[in-house]
Amino acid sequence: MKVKIIFILFIIINLSCKKNSNKNPVPSISFDITINFALPSYSALTGVGGWAYVNNVGSRGVIVYRKGTQDFVAFDRHSPEDPDGKCKIPLTPDSANFLQLKDSCSGAIFSLYDGSAISGSKYGLRQYAVSFDGNNSLRIFN
Repeated sequence: MKVKIIFILFIIINLSCKKNSNKNPVPSISFDITINFALPSYSALTGVGGWAYVNNVGSRGVIVYRKGTQDFVAFDRHSPEDPDGKCKIPLTPDSANFLQLKDSCSGAIFSLYDGSAISGSKYGLRQYAVSFDGNNSLRIFN
């Protein structure tokens, strides 16, 4: 009998508790784009450590970073700390450390290397899939 009461109380407590979802608040907007490093806008991506903006894709544009000779990452510039997109300036590299993206409105800081939150946010950045052709083209998609 005690086991049944404990079980029923456990169920009631679990159903009454609000679940905290770790879902990223940045909207997921489908796109598929290929960029060419021969274009001046993306020439910084020819070298390791380079980064470039890709506008008009994702929620507030995308920033691409070249981690290694064959390794790239792409993140949405929409800050998870600004889910409604009210801040006029999307995430930008910090002038003191280009490997950190800064939210100019909330002050949150994120890693450009892996998209994780460094400070001021419980969410990391929305990351997109990338596919490098080994030459001068990078496909970014979700």
